[in-house]
Amino acid sequence: MPKTDPNTKPYLYATGRRREAVARVRLYNPTSGKVVINGAELKKGDVVVNGKPINEFFRFFASAPSYNKIFVDTDTAGKFIFSIKTVGGGQSGQLEASVMGIARALDKLDRDKFHTILRSNGYLTRDPRTRERRKVGNAGKARRKKSSPKR
Repeated sequence: MPKTDPNTKPYLYATGRRREAVARVRLYNPTSGKVVINGAELKKGDVVVNGKPINEFFRFFASAPSYNKIFVDTDTAGKFIFSIKTVGGGQSGQLEASVMGIARALDKLDRDKFHTILRSNGYLTRDPRTRERRKVGNAGKARRKKSSPKR
């Protein structure tokens, strides 16, 4: 039996961000043994977001093509197990953060194989747009002005 280093983790870790959303992604290689997360044993191709399958967590119709596209582009559909924890933001921000986290994890796994594909398709580029801060003297919003009386 080969000796394993106790400091070596059975997964790769990556973070994806979009607006206020943060996604912490773990990429498990199923050849290293069985993977059990929250008491459920996962098999090849499973993607779990906050303890639910990805198609249950991101239920709205337009989300499926965006998280499936990265697996099709990199030819990794059904090859790895992903566990994702998302916090902050809304559904679309969390989805984009998750896709970016998956891309960064795949890039860490095999840079020579995946980096050019991920970079050319824009998966590794972080979208810098965030919410504009509220300015003092405005009526509760970033750019809205207070209404002034006419007479």
